[in-house]
Amino acid sequence: MKEHKFLTFDDLEQIRTEFGTPTYVYDESILRSNAQQLRAFPHAFDFFPRYAMKAAPTAALLRIFNNEGLGIDASSIHEVERAIRAGFGTESISLSTQELSEDFRFWAQDGVKINLCSLSQIDRYGKWKLGETVGLRFNPGTGSGGNNRTNVGGPSSSFGIWKDDLETAKNLCKENGLVVDRIHTHIGSGSDPEIWKKVAEMSLEIVRAFPSVHTLNLGGGFKVARMADESATDLQEIGQPVKALFKEFAVTTNRELKLEVEPGTFLVAHSCTLVTSVQDVTQTGSDGYRFIKLDSGMTEILRPSLYGAQHPIHICPEPGQVKFRENTEQVVVGHCCESGDLLTPAVNDPETLSPRSLPRAEIGDFCLIDSVGAYCSSMTAKNYNSFPEAAEVLKKEDGDLALIRKRQTFEQLIENEVVP
Repeated sequence: MKEHKFLTFDDLEQIRTEFGTPTYVYDESILRSNAQQLRAFPHAFDFFPRYAMKAAPTAALLRIFNNEGLGIDASSIHEVERAIRAGFGTESISLSTQELSEDFRFWAQDGVKINLCSLSQIDRYGKWKLGETVGLRFNPGTGSGGNNRTNVGGPSSSFGIWKDDLETAKNLCKENGLVVDRIHTHIGSGSDPEIWKKVAEMSLEIVRAFPSVHTLNLGGGFKVARMADESATDLQEIGQPVKALFKEFAVTTNRELKLEVEPGTFLVAHSCTLVTSVQDVTQTGSDGYRFIKLDSGMTEILRPSLYGAQHPIHICPEPGQVKFRENTEQVVVGHCCESGDLLTPAVNDPETLSPRSLPRAEIGDFCLIDSVGAYCSSMTAKNYNSFPEAAEVLKKEDGDLALIRKRQTFEQLIENEVVP
């Protein structure tokens, strides 16, 4: 087996024996190192980093980030409750959500910081009479992302109050007796420092319109390089110009703003590998393809099927067989009865097969899919074809493998069904 960044062949054998495949395996050392890198993000004054827990909300991961001093960015009241059960205090949780139901008022009363994301949310929240201070999330008018589905800013995005509605938002807050003390923006998963600087400038202009604001949250979206030809966001490179802008803002306004960022992908993407087994191999003739069929697929990793996302894939035969396996062009597919269950699509094109040059796979080989820590276990075609949710395992800093989420049983899969 070619050396993996944190798994040995002995680890794989233990995982298959004790937990089965497919199984997500996270590396604790990588998680902690990423959290420490985030805490070193350039900032002019006060700074608070958060984890966008929608990327991977398993309790063991949340506890690690809590221990490393991060707060939480939640996208639903359900995520709020998971964070609290994992040990986070309500005061460390920021909630920005597409819906604002009556249930939210109880978390707001308990200290969760809610960012209002639309004009109607301002009106509804104001009628609850929960207190003066609120945060507002704005769409600054531009976005960034590898594709339209990872771009969450600009006119094609529904997230946040549109920038041109700023005065309306101010008037609504005034009518409801609300004082805005936090501004939140988020543009997507781009890595261009110039775009980050531009959005920071636009966001600071929004802050300028609210003299009571003391915190600006610039979101996350730090791009990671899953494949060798991709470029990753350099936190220091994008942070230094923003730090300078905060200092300039302080000179002109006499306000030393607190900076918040809230990445998800940056913190967890490279920390996890999906360990699967090759359960079949087939081919479709000289003009077709050689297919590797896994015991996993869109039920564990939906990103390739959803928008043509790319992940490193490794075929791992028994150590003694490696030298006898030649590389050949192969298409990797999942176990679902679905033509879209494809692990090797063309870049940004989920419908086109794109064979990979991999060691010639055989039934029983391990197949490792890397960089699946973000938006994989939390964003799947859950229970499609009635496959159970996969197990999750943490490789601890001492090298031990610990179960952090059990594999779903068949009884759990059907327990909520009712036959009238």
